[in-house]
Amino acid sequence: MNSISLIDKLKQVEQRYEELERLLADPEVATDHNRVREYAQERAEIAQLVQVSREYRAVHQELQDTRSMLEGELDDEMSALVHAEIKGLETREGELQQKLRLLLLPKDPNDERNVIVEIRAGTGGEEAALFAADLYRMYARYAEAQRWKTELLSSNVTGIGGFKQVIFEVQGRGAYSRLKHESGVHRVQRVPVTESSGRIHTSTATVAVLPEADEVEVEIKPADLRIDVFRARGHGGQSVNTPDSAVRITHLPSGLVVACQDERSQLQNKLRAMSIRRARLYDIEQRRIAQQVETTRRSQVGTGERSEKVRTYNFPQNRVTDHRLRFSSHSLEGVLAGGLDEFIERLITAEQAEKLRAAGVG
Repeated sequence: MNSISLIDKLKQVEQRYEELERLLADPEVATDHNRVREYAQERAEIAQLVQVSREYRAVHQELQDTRSMLEGELDDEMSALVHAEIKGLETREGELQQKLRLLLLPKDPNDERNVIVEIRAGTGGEEAALFAADLYRMYARYAEAQRWKTELLSSNVTGIGGFKQVIFEVQGRGAYSRLKHESGVHRVQRVPVTESSGRIHTSTATVAVLPEADEVEVEIKPADLRIDVFRARGHGGQSVNTPDSAVRITHLPSGLVVACQDERSQLQNKLRAMSIRRARLYDIEQRRIAQQVETTRRSQVGTGERSEKVRTYNFPQNRVTDHRLRFSSHSLEGVLAGGLDEFIERLITAEQAEKLRAAGVG
C-alpha cells in the first residue's frame, strides 16, 4: 500500500467518521436507540484510526513543506538543520504508516467477545489433571489482572485437587483478542507430587478458547436437543445433591454433549450447559466458514499427545517456551501467576505480521 493510496483510504475513513458525528447529533436519530448504539459503536471502532490518520497527514504535509525548503538558497548550517528535520519527519511518517496499516487490517469479528475456556487433562494421568488446575489458576489470575470477570461453568475435580476438565467464562472487553492464541496443547515437565523417586515426568493439558455466542447467532431447534437430568456426583461417586439437579444436553445433529452439575439449581445448570453448547456450535460454524479441516473442538486442541504442543512449562529449568514463537521466559513462577502479557503481545504481533504479509503490505 503506497502513501497515495493510503491517504485516499484514510480520507474515506475520516469522511465516514465526520458523517457519524453528524448523525449522532441529529435529533431525529437521537430518538432511535438502536441507531444511536449502532452509530456510536462504529464511531468508537474507527476513532483511533482517525486520530492516527490526522497525525499522519499533518506529518506528511510538514515533510513536504520541509523538503521544499531545500529548493531555496540555504547556507551550510541551515541546510544541515533542514536535512536533520527531514530525517526526523521521515522516521515519524514511517512509524505512523506502519501503525495505520495495522489499524486498517480486517479485524477478527470475535475479538471483542467474552470467551469460554475449556481445559482438559491430556496425557499423564493425575499429574495432567493437576497441571490442568495450574492452567486454570493461571488464566484466572491473568483475567483478574485485566479486571475481567471469570465464572466457573463446569468442572470435574480429581481426588487430590486436579481437574479432568474445567470450563469457565471470561467476561471482559477484548477477552477473545487476548486469549485466542492460548488454544492448543500445553506441556509440563516436572517431578509430580505423586512421584517418590524424583523422576521428571512430562504431561499435557489441552486448552480451547471459544468466543461466546449470542442466542440469535446460533439457530438451535428444540427438537434437536435431548435434555437429561440426573443426580450430581462428588469425587468418590457420592451424591452431592438430593434432587436431580445435574443437567446433560445433547445436540443431536452434531453429537455435542455438555453436562453441568456445579450448581444446586437444575435451571442454573441448564442455563450454563446451554451457554457452553452455544459457544461450541458457534465455534464449529466459524471454522466451517473458514474452510478449516476440522469442525469440532478437537481441531483447536489436537489429540492431547505430547508432540502436539504450543507451549512447554519446564520446572527444573524455570522455563516457559512458546514453540510457535521460539521464545522462552525464565520466569515460570511469574507466568503461572498470570504473567502472560509477554507471550500474548508477541503472539498478537506475529499475527499482525502474518496479516500484513498476506495483504502484501509487510
